[in-house]
Amino acid sequence: MNSEEKTMTKLKIIISPDRVTTGARAAALGAERIRNTIEERGEANIIVATGASQFDLLNTLVEAPDIAWDRVTAFHLDEYVGLTLAHPASFRGYLWERFHRRLPRPLRAMHYISGEGDPKAECERVGALIARHPIDVCFAGIGENAHLAFNDPPADFQTKNPYIVVALDEACRKQQYGEGWFRSLGEVPTQAISMSIAQIMASRTIIVTAPDARKADAVQHALEGRVTNTVPSSILQRHADTHVFLDKESAAKLTRAVETAATT
Repeated sequence: MNSEEKTMTKLKIIISPDRVTTGARAAALGAERIRNTIEERGEANIIVATGASQFDLLNTLVEAPDIAWDRVTAFHLDEYVGLTLAHPASFRGYLWERFHRRLPRPLRAMHYISGEGDPKAECERVGALIARHPIDVCFAGIGENAHLAFNDPPADFQTKNPYIVVALDEACRKQQYGEGWFRSLGEVPTQAISMSIAQIMASRTIIVTAPDARKADAVQHALEGRVTNTVPSSILQRHADTHVFLDKESAAKLTRAVETAATT
């Protein structure tokens, strides 16, 4: 199957034959946007996502040529409440191992979220930081329950706070357990600190990577259904510059987008 690009509403959908190519293409676009932004104004601000969907993207992004990483400020998308840095599921640990420490030169700054203290105070701390750094590129995924970051359904589409404390629903917790991050479902935290929908949507460019057959239903509902907070990632249909990178398995249930959208 050859790679395809389809445009629907304001979304650009890029379908690749496998998850490795999906991640590599998403990383290539992200690297291009980061380089262009640095060239335009001397610095760039980005959001980095975690989870199994981001493995291949990050593997390519950290090796992208000619990025002045010392001019890049990065923000953490979400983190579990109550999880220590040493826990295998810690997203701080994930980002350090798979992104931060692998870069060829130090970042200007990497703003991690800690879920170990007062979560509301942490939301205020990182919220104040991101308010001073308009986001140029946001890397994100789509959950099996169609969540965006840890904004599970029904997501809060109204809050303007950059970071919020959220409850994790059963489908989300089962996904985290199913991906092997925890030894049992009971170990999966019930709360997280998440970047809000409004803050994600304020990003200049959003690059979504969502491979695997288990994401097919969520992808179809998010990209072809109506915009609703019961399908949080459907809000991406209202963003001016979102690129959704899928493999053939995650794109398998798309209908209108594949059949009627003009090939670009």
